[in-house]
Amino acid sequence: MDKALLTMIDNMPEKTGKSLNEWKSVLKSKSFTKHSEGVNFLKKEHGVTHGFANTIVTLSKEESSSPANLVEQQYKGKESLIPIYNALLKVIRRFGNDITITPKKTTVSLIRKRQFALINPATKTRIDLGLKIKDKPKNDRLESSGPFGTMCTHRVQLTDAAQVDNELIGWLKEAYEKAN
Repeated sequence: MDKALLTMIDNMPEKTGKSLNEWKSVLKSKSFTKHSEGVNFLKKEHGVTHGFANTIVTLSKEESSSPANLVEQQYKGKESLIPIYNALLKVIRRFGNDITITPKKTTVSLIRKRQFALINPATKTRIDLGLKIKDKPKNDRLESSGPFGTMCTHRVQLTDAAQVDNELIGWLKEAYEKAN
């Protein structure tokens, strides 16, 4: 953190009446879909100035959007899918150390130089694995990209960790190799 931000955080209790952690607790009890809603709430309901309100909301979001928290949120109510997710990551990590695993709000992107796969807990009983393998023929298991649109060329629906088999590993490896 830069010096100005640290100074602002240090001055927060005196200027706003609460520490950053106390403000984070206040925001946890609310759910705002937009950044501006959180800022306006702090300004109107608590008399916080715009600069402090913006900083509090920004720092609260950073904490709740950590990679671990994003994955945890994706699988809330879908815990039975975690063994499939873990099996996929175990396989993917063996391909090389040039892979970036990027959790987002609803998916996890797998990137080499370009994204080559996308893991999406689509329902309570199914993970959709998106793959990017140009010119690969589709079949009963290796479907068209469906909900992934142009982000992927194919989709594989997974309902059990045992489906992370040699055939699927081959497709993942092909997608990985083409993303260099």
